[in-house]
Amino acid sequence: MINPIPEQHRKKAAVAALCMACIAPAEGLRRVAYSDPVGIPTICFGETRGVKLGQRATTEQCKAMLETRVVEDFIPAVEKCISRPMPPEREAAFVSFAYNVGVARFCASSIALRYNVGDEQGACDALLQYVYAHGIKLPGLVKRREEERALCMEGLA
Repeated sequence: MINPIPEQHRKKAAVAALCMACIAPAEGLRRVAYSDPVGIPTICFGETRGVKLGQRATTEQCKAMLETRVVEDFIPAVEKCISRPMPPEREAAFVSFAYNVGVARFCASSIALRYNVGDEQGACDALLQYVYAHGIKLPGLVKRREEERALCMEGLA
């Protein structure tokens, strides 16, 4: 008899798959490290940890890097900031946001604060406020936040 996969593992796999589908296109694939709009060395799908300008990676390495970071770092970190249950879509939207702005900023955001007090709609709507980098409204962030909000709103009336 095959042991069934525990519910928590199925949920984490669903969240990870949604995150990959959301983050990868929003970040775009760059196989040679570059300086992002705010000057941070970045490679692959927005990876910044330990990146040096000029560094290179294959597409497969980039996919693996993103999946590892999402599963090992970002999902657990977002779950620590949120005190209420989250459906996979909402959690994926929050993880995508945290991946983009950093976990500390997510945890201190009005998104996390609203969600933790039960204002799910307000938390999803608050995603739309975070569209600036160094005071400049970026069209790419506007599009990303709209997509994250749409994912966040799934299942809400």
